[in-house]
Amino acid sequence: MARVARKVKDKRILGLIRAYLNAGIMAKGVYERSEQGVPQGGPLSPVLSNIILDDLDKELERRGHRFVRYADDCNIYVKTERAGQRVMEGVKRFVEDELKLKVNEQKSAVDRPWRRKLLGFSFTPERKTRTRIAPKARAKFEAKVRELTSRSRSMSMEKRVDQLNVYLRGWMGYFRLADTRSVIESLDQWIRRRLRMCYLKQWKKPKAVYRNLVKLGLSTDFARKLGGSGKGYWRLSNTPQMNKALGLAFWANQGLLSLVQLYDKYRSVS
Repeated sequence: MARVARKVKDKRILGLIRAYLNAGIMAKGVYERSEQGVPQGGPLSPVLSNIILDDLDKELERRGHRFVRYADDCNIYVKTERAGQRVMEGVKRFVEDELKLKVNEQKSAVDRPWRRKLLGFSFTPERKTRTRIAPKARAKFEAKVRELTSRSRSMSMEKRVDQLNVYLRGWMGYFRLADTRSVIESLDQWIRRRLRMCYLKQWKKPKAVYRNLVKLGLSTDFARKLGGSGKGYWRLSNTPQMNKALGLAFWANQGLLSLVQLYDKYRSVS
């Protein structure tokens, strides 16, 4: 609180912050007193992190380091592994001895930039480095899309597309800084395949598959083969015939947002 008081002069605000810190937490329906720290995920946590770690920023600037920090997440960039080890030890001493904070050693490491992540981003292991979506962030995206396009979720395709659009718009708005357009293209194709699988599950019976594919312009011969196929929905969703019947134009008419188009749009105005 003494460090917060350096930045915040209004005693009413200081009183509110102290009350918040002392309010306690609910753990599985049981009240527990707050002994130290800030409740995880609370809106006050990043604010206090910026106030307390402002001293760390100034120390890193004084030492001439290149770094980026967001709340309590920080990456420091040096030329060699030996320099990294030295800086790691020096920063750890400063954080623990001067700021009285504890460094999370499990999440801290000296490593190549492309093996680390910051706020969902990472780098490509190339001579001319590009920003990319970190593997964990991509896995989280795919898990969310699987949830929204799950065959077990009974809903109309219109509602499914609406829910998916809300998520895609926000996600692409955040990750528009990524330089790897090819990854966006592959994700776009994968999403459409997930939705084609939903249609096949919805049609279910061979006659329904045949009838709907013919309505979509597929030849009766191809429609009959797909309808009578014993392959699973996921395999069928990636056949050339399904790609033709439920292609880009079809999904555009359904109102589905294209990740690639969103990416190009956001990049053009960034």
